[in-house]
Amino acid sequence: MASGPLDSLRRVGSMLETFTRVGLLAPLRPDKYLRIAAAAAREGGTTTTGIAMAAQRCGDRPAIIDERGTLTYAQLDRRCNALAAGLQRLPGRTPQAIALMCRNHRGFIEALAAANRIGADVLLLNTSFAGPALAEVVAREGVDLIFYDEEFTAAVDLALPADSGCVRVVSWADSEIPGLTVDDLINANAGRRPAKPNRSGKLVMLTSGTTGTPKGARRSGRGGGGIADLQAIFDRIPWHTEEAVVIAAPMFHAWGFSQLALALTMACTIATRRKFDPEATLALVESNAATGLCVVPVMFDRIMALPESVLDQYPCRSLRFATSSGSRMRPEVVTAFMDTFGDVVFNNYNATEAGMIALATPEDLRYNPETAGRPAPGTEIRILDADFVELPAGETGQIFVRNSSQFDGYTGGDSKLFHDGFMASGDLGYFDDTGRLFVVGRDDEMIVSGGENVYPIETERALTNHAAVAEAAVIGVDDADYGQRLVAFVVLEPGVPATPEELRQHVRDNLASYKVPRSITILDALPRNNTGKVLRRELQAMAAG
Repeated sequence: MASGPLDSLRRVGSMLETFTRVGLLAPLRPDKYLRIAAAAAREGGTTTTGIAMAAQRCGDRPAIIDERGTLTYAQLDRRCNALAAGLQRLPGRTPQAIALMCRNHRGFIEALAAANRIGADVLLLNTSFAGPALAEVVAREGVDLIFYDEEFTAAVDLALPADSGCVRVVSWADSEIPGLTVDDLINANAGRRPAKPNRSGKLVMLTSGTTGTPKGARRSGRGGGGIADLQAIFDRIPWHTEEAVVIAAPMFHAWGFSQLALALTMACTIATRRKFDPEATLALVESNAATGLCVVPVMFDRIMALPESVLDQYPCRSLRFATSSGSRMRPEVVTAFMDTFGDVVFNNYNATEAGMIALATPEDLRYNPETAGRPAPGTEIRILDADFVELPAGETGQIFVRNSSQFDGYTGGDSKLFHDGFMASGDLGYFDDTGRLFVVGRDDEMIVSGGENVYPIETERALTNHAAVAEAAVIGVDDADYGQRLVAFVVLEPGVPATPEELRQHVRDNLASYKVPRSITILDALPRNNTGKVLRRELQAMAAG
């Protein structure tokens, strides 16, 4: 029994040491700590509480740098208050469900914080949505106000016509346009604070939707999974308060959103651009002496595709971490990035429903650039077979996870499969004998051909090992004789020719016959969503056509 209090003291001591190291605990005047605490209490612990706290801690520090310039934390806090007050003063009831269809810019952050401050539910929309998909999602979620960038007006017109009853607010305008804008609401309510809400909002993030209509995953609007989760991140990734980070990953996606929330918590300067450009991203790191870079894997690809003469202009020596998540990273690109910019890559295996599941450090990625790393602190992972029996190292099964993430079910009413308190991630994978996790693909992507299980990643790896192949994607299509047959789509390296039959023979030379694609189609590019995931439903349509 005596060890209980001692263990608690050790955990508290470890936490204090971590938070001191990263700058969250720092020598400040007592009155400043009181103002920070009051700001946190006023916000109620939402995902954007960091804005109000940073306004008290370091109000003159730049909070956001985008194409419109720089806002300090004090300026950003005042603008968020004015926008929130403006939302409460709109005719009719205060909005209860607010959608954001915005790229990365100040308007996204202001809209998000204002929604948090009035207790509204927040729905983050993929900026690539077309009208019909957008209409389905906003109707399902009961949206009564939408913030959107002017460039998405056509999609919003189709999904939410003027007589829909949904209030429309333009968050980023490229021209003088009629209608209500974020700046209109802020300017009309400058100096006002919102009234304290009588409800706490939820955050609804959409799943990737690579194989069908995206689902809404309802998560608590509170920030993260608590102090222990923050410590787990800081003990693995070298974040520090009041430094600059470049967020290139889309903020509407679970990964980019989590990095935004973390940066606000740390009172970091957030440098971003509305549209990703590889050289401009490196320039943001260089010009702001950024210590962090947050991307999705395809952004690493595009950065490392820059000419060497361009890469040499941006040594980015200030970088301590470059975090990535959202899809599989190309092993050769990971290695090339670290060879160029140092051992700074951290690969996060996340799920919209479960948050961080595993984390690969630079050491892990040097060991094997395809690993998802080790379970995140505070997370348990089991590899189970179809009968829920735990599998030993080296055997592939379904990945089940248990952690403190607050997944409240899909907004459509269904939920994930749970077993013994563990949630099915929807992925297949295995542990190697070092305890590192490897993800081999989605469980609904496994192909059964002639009674044999084929994981697409095996054939994809074999294809990309050919010198002519830059990228590959493999799917299964219905076959009368075999149940399913393998179909591959490849993108060739520039100026390196190869025929489909040559590539099929290459796979035949390296894998069992049932893992050889029946056909291979050469494309200029694989269809991908905003986070770089291959859109397999589009490949299925190509194969069917």
